[in-house]
This record gives sequence, structure tokens and C-alpha cells, in this order.
Amino acid sequence: MKEEQRFAQALERICERASEQGNVVSEGQVREILTGAGFVLEEAQLALVHEYLKGKRIGIGEPADPFDYLTQEETDYLDTYLAALSALPEASEGEKEAVTLSAMAGDPDAKRRLIELFLPQVTEIAKLYAGQGVFLEDLIGEGNMALTMAAEMLGTAENAQEAQGTVASMIMEAMETFIAQNAAEGKTGEKLAGRANDVLEKAKELAEELGRKVTVEELSEETGMTAERIREAVRITADNIDYLDTKGMHG
Repeated sequence: MKEEQRFAQALERICERASEQGNVVSEGQVREILTGAGFVLEEAQLALVHEYLKGKRIGIGEPADPFDYLTQEETDYLDTYLAALSALPEASEGEKEAVTLSAMAGDPDAKRRLIELFLPQVTEIAKLYAGQGVFLEDLIGEGNMALTMAAEMLGTAENAQEAQGTVASMIMEAMETFIAQNAAEGKTGEKLAGRANDVLEKAKELAEELGRKVTVEELSEETGMTAERIREAVRITADNIDYLDTKGMHG
């Protein structure tokens, strides 16, 4: 097995260990796993491993600080948003339980109050998911929508604790789904962009060879690409393929 593969597997084992421990791993555990895989790293090299783990939202010795993953713009937004939430009346644990029970019974006023009480928790959960390719503001928005939905779905809970757990779970699930969808869209976009670039290169080569723009049919015949794939590339690049004759191809 190549050294690069062994090192990648060692990093994967470190991530798995951290996952079992609440996304935290000690420096000793990092060294132990790397040494077991045959790697004795110098401090500078180990620091790079720590940076890699930080990028994976894994804390070294203690939980990672959510604020490490916020941009300045997100931090400013969060400060403003939390300042607005601070104007809402606070509630004791007893009041929160009473509000939850009333919301479970279908009281509209209690549902609205429950949403107010959980808004700060939405921001706390959102910070835990920061740094995963989506804006904090969007995460909070998704969480707030899930909170509103959850307030209408507590009738089947057996007690206030279960109901509150349901609310938190729905908020987290909404954020995780949003992150997953965003990642999938990003991968799809990268794939389509790669295809468009491939078409561009092939069109350029054939156009230079013929000394003129080429048609979709000519490019398809020359490269084996389907006409639909070529048209898709043209759409992605907003018709900006200089070497391809796009007249009449949108009909």
C-alpha cells in the first residue's frame, strides 16, 4: 500500500475516533494513531494535521469553538440578530415547561411563545453547523422554519421534555438537510462546469483545424459527444463558446 493511502487511512481513523467522542480527540490519540500507522511527525507536520482536523470541525483536546468557522460578515450578522432577540422576554425553566405543555395542547398563544423561547437555541445550533459551505443566516432561516413547523407538531409528545427534544431534533435535521442539498448542488454544478469546459476545448481544437466556427453536428460527429450534451454546455456558458456556431440550435 502506498504511503499516501496509509496516511489517508490514519486520518480517517482519527476522524472516526473523534466522532465517537463528540468530535473531540486528544493530541495523544492523534500521535498514537499516526505512530501505529508508521508515521512519526515533527511538530510542524503535526500542526498541519491539526489544521486538517480543525477543517473537519474536530477539536483537539476540547470541543472546537463554533466562532472559528464564522466569517466577519457572519459574526456581525449574528451580533445584530442576537441583539434583536435579547429584546424578547426571558423565561424560567418552569415557565418554559408550562408553555411547552400548553403548546402540546394546541394553545395558539403558547405556540407563538414557544417559538420565541427557542429562537436563541436555533442560533446556538446553527453555530455548530457553521463552516460547512452555507451561510449562517441561511442556517438560522432553515432552523426558524423548522421551529415554526415543530410548534404545530407536538400533540403526540408524552411530556414537555420529549416535546422540546422533538423541536431541537427538527431544527438540527432541517439544517443538516440544507447543508446536504447545498453540497449536492455544488457537486452537480462542478460536474456541469467541467463538461462545459470539455466542450469548449473540443470546439476550439476543431475550429482551429477547420479555420471557422463549427456546428453542433460537426462537433458531435468529431468527438462522439451527444448533441444534447453540447447544447447543455452552451446553456451553461450562456452561449459564450466562441468556436461553436450556435445559430438555430435553441429551437
